[in-house]
Amino acid sequence: MSETRAEIRLPSTTLRDDIAFFTSVLGMRMDMIYPADDPQVAVFSGHGLRLRLDTGAREPAGTLRILTDAPNAFADGARVLHAPNGTRVEIDLLTPPLVMPETAHSFVVRRLADQAPWVIGRAGMHYRDLIPDRLGGSIIASHIRIPDGGPVPDTVHYHTVGFQLIFCYRGWVDLVYEDQGEPFRLEAGCCVIQPPEIRHRVLFASDNIEVIEIGVPAEHITTIDHDMELPNGPSNPDRRFQGQRFVHHKASEATWTPFRIPGFEASDTGIAAGTNGVAGVQVARRTTGPVATSSHDGDILFTFVMEGTLTLEAAGRDPVALSPGDAFVIPPGMAVRYTEPSDDVELLEVSLPGVFATTLL
Repeated sequence: MSETRAEIRLPSTTLRDDIAFFTSVLGMRMDMIYPADDPQVAVFSGHGLRLRLDTGAREPAGTLRILTDAPNAFADGARVLHAPNGTRVEIDLLTPPLVMPETAHSFVVRRLADQAPWVIGRAGMHYRDLIPDRLGGSIIASHIRIPDGGPVPDTVHYHTVGFQLIFCYRGWVDLVYEDQGEPFRLEAGCCVIQPPEIRHRVLFASDNIEVIEIGVPAEHITTIDHDMELPNGPSNPDRRFQGQRFVHHKASEATWTPFRIPGFEASDTGIAAGTNGVAGVQVARRTTGPVATSSHDGDILFTFVMEGTLTLEAAGRDPVALSPGDAFVIPPGMAVRYTEPSDDVELLEVSLPGVFATTLL
């Protein structure tokens, strides 16, 4: 059976000094050296890497990053070193902590009619940014579509996040999740939360599928898991992923109760309970009666208009007519009123935290 290896070549000017540095300081193993009488090449391995130091190499010395879960115990705690050959060596955390930026509160309105660009992202999906300023990096909200249905070129992966929501707006998509049993179909009006680092994969999508994806914080790492195969066994619905439980809300099983704002009713998705209060997700629709002016004391309150129309009146702002595909963010303490709601208006509301107070004005 044939064997294939890859290695990185770096220049060397004084091989003897480089050997001492890469073995004694960086803890790598020297596997090869030649010629014996006047060494010009040495090969090292360690930390998942194979290096060839060559006195005849002419490329730049480059940067080597070593990731460890104990950086203070590596290389006497140094975080930046320079090898004799000029290579910069950076020592960093193997798993960096999730940083949750402080929310930069702002009033945001994003209308579909304004023709914001769609960009091609991961797995060929089209992304439309619903919160351009990201509230200081605290959240990203994306309107995602796949024009042509069929198999999705996705791989098993996970996200290092604090909270992540997938809400199916149009069409349907087949998904599979770690410890959640067999693949299932997420249909329009239904949603799931992807707890931190749960492995998952998108399998198949209908034509013109559209989803709303919320991620907290805005910048988070997506990691491919090359070892796990999904499905990975029987369902374990009670498993917690960093304190959060997988939730699959089905629109067909929704129960409706009065919304926080009179004149609407809402379906609670169970996400506030599933995340231990990190976030909440509700679908609100018009009922009867007057709509009150209100304010809230939450940190982030994002709303996406799924159906119907309304006019958003916010203190100190011009009224904005909204229709399907539009989104807005109301900062805490701002007085707002949803006027002229059509009978078929339907809103997706996402809040952080999951429970907050609404004041009627």
